[in-house]
Amino acid sequence: MSLIRRRLLCWLAAPAASAALAQPTTSWPVKPLRIVVPYPAGGAADLAARLIAPELQRSLTFVVHVENRPGADGNIGAAEVASSADGHTLLMGSVGTHVINPLLSRRLPYDPVKDFAPVGVVANVPLVLVMNPAVAQRLGVRSVSDLVRAATLQPGRLLIASGGNGTPTHLSGELFKRLTRTYMLHFPYRNTASAQQDVIAGNMDLMFDGLPAALPHIKAGRLQALAVASARRVPGLPDLPTVEEAGGPVLKGFEASAWLGLFTPSSQPPEQLARLQRDVAAMLAGPLRERLAARGLYPHGGGNFASLIAADTDKWSRVVRLSGISVDP
Repeated sequence: MSLIRRRLLCWLAAPAASAALAQPTTSWPVKPLRIVVPYPAGGAADLAARLIAPELQRSLTFVVHVENRPGADGNIGAAEVASSADGHTLLMGSVGTHVINPLLSRRLPYDPVKDFAPVGVVANVPLVLVMNPAVAQRLGVRSVSDLVRAATLQPGRLLIASGGNGTPTHLSGELFKRLTRTYMLHFPYRNTASAQQDVIAGNMDLMFDGLPAALPHIKAGRLQALAVASARRVPGLPDLPTVEEAGGPVLKGFEASAWLGLFTPSSQPPEQLARLQRDVAAMLAGPLRERLAARGLYPHGGGNFASLIAADTDKWSRVVRLSGISVDP
């Protein structure tokens, strides 16, 4: 793992060094830009891209389009951007495209390190543990401790959904089960929205869901929130405890969240990359920060892109190894 960490640090430090020396160019952009979202419309990545696109458009004085290219847990859209050479294409990448997918498969259609240059972390996406309210009432589950008790007494009785094998929503559930030594049947869906709808409908019992998508359903009573999976409580649900707070000693240290970040192809000229890094950093320090937070997308709290990716690689590699998850045939 130390080799991976060194490689990541070198990769992410190099653009920062070049950015400090580079000067903005006046000949770029020369045509509309694209932010490729490698996930379906309506999700956290799509929401973040559509919030940041108008700000980027104003700073670059050129149209910025958002295009969804879903499929293969983000691999299709990521591969499209990796092979783009027009200098006007960005990726709204995620912990999935740049940490989890490389851990799950050796056959990615892109190299997350060699093929991309980082622009910046856009937001953290907290995950929240939610249940179908009727199921929770029937089982007497009002807290994380109640859930652990119910799952312990009836192994395999509870059905836990996810947005697909190897997604953050899946790995969070695997981490939860491993720490609590409980057994719940996992049902992977093609995307998180479909999993969420089946939890709301009562076809599934619970899941770890992204806060931006879950928040309206929690407030409307269609989902019952048990805890937020982040290290700290979130402003959107200040009375909701963290999994660690609600779960007791067995869940000490539990933390699971996703993140979103902008990338360009590694072929992007240094001066253009430097301009994007400066502009995006300025946007995230302004009113955009509050607009993102209002939708459950929170600023990255400390450290840099390198430390974030390295830490997540360490954490999720252990979960992947212990769970035996792989997407390779």
